Amino acid sequence: MTEPLREHGRFAPTTSGPAHPGTLLAGLLAWLDARSLGARFSLRLEDVDPDRCRPEHAQDMLAALAWLGLDWDAASLQSDHQTRFEAALDRLAEQELLYPCACSRADVQRAGLRAADGAWRYPGTCRARALPRGGWRESGDAVRLRLPPGRVEPRDEAGLDLAQDPCLELGDPVLRRRDGAIAYHLAVVVDDAAQAVTRVVRGRDLAACTALQVVLQRALGLPTPSYRHHLLLLEPRGEKLAKLHGAVGWRELRGRYSAEALTGWLAQRVGLRETGGPASPRELLAGFAWERVRGEDAVVRWTGEALESLP
Repeated sequence: MTEPLREHGRFAPTTSGPAHPGTLLAGLLAWLDARSLGARFSLRLEDVDPDRCRPEHAQDMLAALAWLGLDWDAASLQSDHQTRFEAALDRLAEQELLYPCACSRADVQRAGLRAADGAWRYPGTCRARALPRGGWRESGDAVRLRLPPGRVEPRDEAGLDLAQDPCLELGDPVLRRRDGAIAYHLAVVVDDAAQAVTRVVRGRDLAACTALQVVLQRALGLPTPSYRHHLLLLEPRGEKLAKLHGAVGWRELRGRYSAEALTGWLAQRVGLRETGGPASPRELLAGFAWERVRGEDAVVRWTGEALESLP
């Protein structure tokens, strides 16, 4: 008798700087989701962007998540998976879904088209170009995916509307950059399938790209995992807490909080606890349910001494 497929969750942070409260919350929620289901839980350090990611940041991320009290069944570096990304590009090229693009970011911005995710939407300037005779490997330009038109309707367990026509609302994405780096959308889709991930729990800032990723999965003949997009921690000015904006790093937090105190604070912010008393991730497991997690984003501020929650 065939055993049912075991659920498999993952956390896949970018190694572009130190973990901050938003990183730790995302890791905690992904971990709680997987462990509450008895699922496998993998940590995948997304480090394929050579402009932003450094080996020392990867090691620091491991240390931060372990300090918080999270564990995982397997860990990997995305940069070790180059062969599988190239095989995926070959498969897309066979379907004539790839084309070279010489447009710069400034060129795209000048077109003035906004995408569903808030970025600038590619206007399709180079869409009619063909790959060089030797294929995408011989192109000195960026390589884009020629998206088919049509509405895609992924399901989100949190109830978000993910329906979209990526061709119209996002525009053709870059899959391989001019410098040879593999882009996020291709890497995440290929890795999730290769690692048999069945559950993707992530912040709602990534919700707008889900339909695009489903299009990629279908083009590559890959399964679509379950998706759940959760609330974000925001800065007072309304932007997502991020390394780019100088969010407080975990080592500075460690100087003011124990791991249990910070976990308790995060749990209270999202509704898993009525008070912010100390708690380990494992202590939160007993009462964990997504119905208890707030849907609205939380605005927080670092005073230099403590984290504060703002109305």
